[in-house]
Amino acid sequence: MAVEERVRLEAGPDEGYFPRGKSMLRRVQEERVVGVFFGQRALCIGALAPLNYVGTSEHSNGKLMPFKRLTHTGIAFETIFFGSRAEADRSLARVHRMHERVNGALPEDAGVFKAGTPYSALDPELMLWTVAVMMDSAQYFYELFVRRLSWAEREALWQDYIRFAELFGMPRESAPPTYDTFRSYWDAKLSSPEMFLTEEARYIGYATAFEIPMPLTHQPGKRVHDMIMLGSLPPRVRDMYDLSYTRAHATAFRAAVALVRTARFVTPRPLTRGSSKRSYELVARTERWRIENGKPTPQVRT
Repeated sequence: MAVEERVRLEAGPDEGYFPRGKSMLRRVQEERVVGVFFGQRALCIGALAPLNYVGTSEHSNGKLMPFKRLTHTGIAFETIFFGSRAEADRSLARVHRMHERVNGALPEDAGVFKAGTPYSALDPELMLWTVAVMMDSAQYFYELFVRRLSWAEREALWQDYIRFAELFGMPRESAPPTYDTFRSYWDAKLSSPEMFLTEEARYIGYATAFEIPMPLTHQPGKRVHDMIMLGSLPPRVRDMYDLSYTRAHATAFRAAVALVRTARFVTPRPLTRGSSKRSYELVARTERWRIENGKPTPQVRT
């Protein structure tokens, strides 16, 4: 028997970085009602950090095909969430090569950040913000649609997300060490003067959350989606995007949540858990069809 094969067998099966039955992150992310909502909300909120947004925008075609980018990102993350370590490592290597190229400086002032402020995808502070918006959105939708997590489960979820960020190169000491300190960081960050929407970020952040390309047959579901997305955003985020949220909106939000919760409850469990890849790919195909037919989503602004 080859040495490599003997070592592999002695080490046991490759359960991935987030093994089923052991990882809180995996339990949360395997809920499809989390998988199909959390990424859009995370990107919408994440766009409020100018260094993160501009760095991504300047080094990708995300503003032209944001849902292709969202699809690729979602599939890459699910490979890390659910795949073997070997599969995750291949995905991480590809992402790392892209991140190495994401560095530069703000071309103009963006709130408290002056033109010339440097950014890098490998900056631990920027990496923390990226994982923070993911964590907050995943927890939010799990608790909205499935059940409230206990304090211990929230702690375990945050520790898993720290591990996720470490896989991308963020030093563990850069992260708040506990769930409670993460929440303190989150509240302070979201209310800080650092939050600012560039004109492009305002447009693309909104489009990512509310202009998701869906086939005509899915339009009734899209209306439910949009109401849930609107109600899920923190008040300051809605204010910064100039989004109205009235009592009528709040009532419609509660009704939409009840509809999704009921649908999840009556749907066979194998259909409510697992990868959301098929949903991601449907959105990407619809975006591509619209572009080919002269109806891009969102409309390109110059």
